[in-house]
Amino acid sequence: MDDRPARILVVDDEDNITFLLDATLRHFGHQVRVARTGREALVGVTDFAPDLVLLDVMLPDLDGFEVVRRLRFDGAQVPVLFLTARDTTQDVVRGLTLGGDGYLKKPFSVEEIVAQVQALLRRNGRAATSTKLSLADLELDDDAHVVRKAGRVVDLSPTEYSLLRFLLVNAGRVLSRSQILDHVWQYDFGGNATVVETYISYLRKKLDTIGQPLIKTVRGIGYTLRVD
Repeated sequence: MDDRPARILVVDDEDNITFLLDATLRHFGHQVRVARTGREALVGVTDFAPDLVLLDVMLPDLDGFEVVRRLRFDGAQVPVLFLTARDTTQDVVRGLTLGGDGYLKKPFSVEEIVAQVQALLRRNGRAATSTKLSLADLELDDDAHVVRKAGRVVDLSPTEYSLLRFLLVNAGRVLSRSQILDHVWQYDFGGNATVVETYISYLRKKLDTIGQPLIKTVRGIGYTLRVD
């Protein structure tokens, strides 16, 4: 297996999607390039030589199907994972028939995208990525679904685990309440920001009372996980 960092081209015109994918994939050690149009994607495949393309179907110029058609016509065999809100059987069949390697419906979770990326990279002879996230004395192990703080196992609910994972993937970045709502409670969640404050409080009680406090509030903006 090739153990160099995998190169992944992310093609989407939605800022919240590219933010999530870029941060997540870089955290797992991949090299990432972002394109926002179909034509940028075609250039990116030539210039960046990615090992995998994450491709939105609905783009402002060429749609994702046309991008894949042109790639395959030109002989490019890079694996392509479609990301789209369009999930009719006709669309799925069309995408796979044109040469796509998978189809993931929006909204998707971080766990879903990581699993799909790992599977496609393994299928194409690339090393699997790490399943552990860490910062200072905090460690999250996705394979074991275990969180440790200062060496002690911390029992978290599924939502607390997802929230902590999103903070860890984006460690050092300040995340707004709306970004956290979108990616932890999914894009179609109809709640308000108070649920974020509530669960941040739960995490602090379970984590920041052990070892080094890591969860920080940035007044007027949101939250971040970092070492002061």
